[in-house]
Amino acid sequence: MVVLTQGLLLLCMVCGMKIKMYRPLPSYLTIKSSSVEGLGLFAVDSIKKSTNIGISHIADRHFDNGYIRTPLGGFINHNTIPNCETLYEGRLIYIITIMDINVGDELTLKYTMYDPSL
Repeated sequence: MVVLTQGLLLLCMVCGMKIKMYRPLPSYLTIKSSSVEGLGLFAVDSIKKSTNIGISHIADRHFDNGYIRTPLGGFINHNTIPNCETLYEGRLIYIITIMDINVGDELTLKYTMYDPSL
């Protein structure tokens, strides 16, 4: 049996082992209404330039556009002057900050995988 303890740790009642739970977003990001489009990713803490925010897409030919999109990829909005960029490593696409991000700033990318005007 596993029970939830404080925060994102689970405690196994059989062996006593602590198990870390999956978080869809880093703790320094939140999703809220965006002036760009719909919902967007916003900083709740300052984020330094060159921070790897996480994986936005995973290449998989079985899915639309050949990728599985993570919550990061699903909520980051397009901007022609972005504060993040993508880093391709094998089947994974990461989001990297290209400048310091302040609390309350929306994180954005310049879309390259598809046309943002559609």
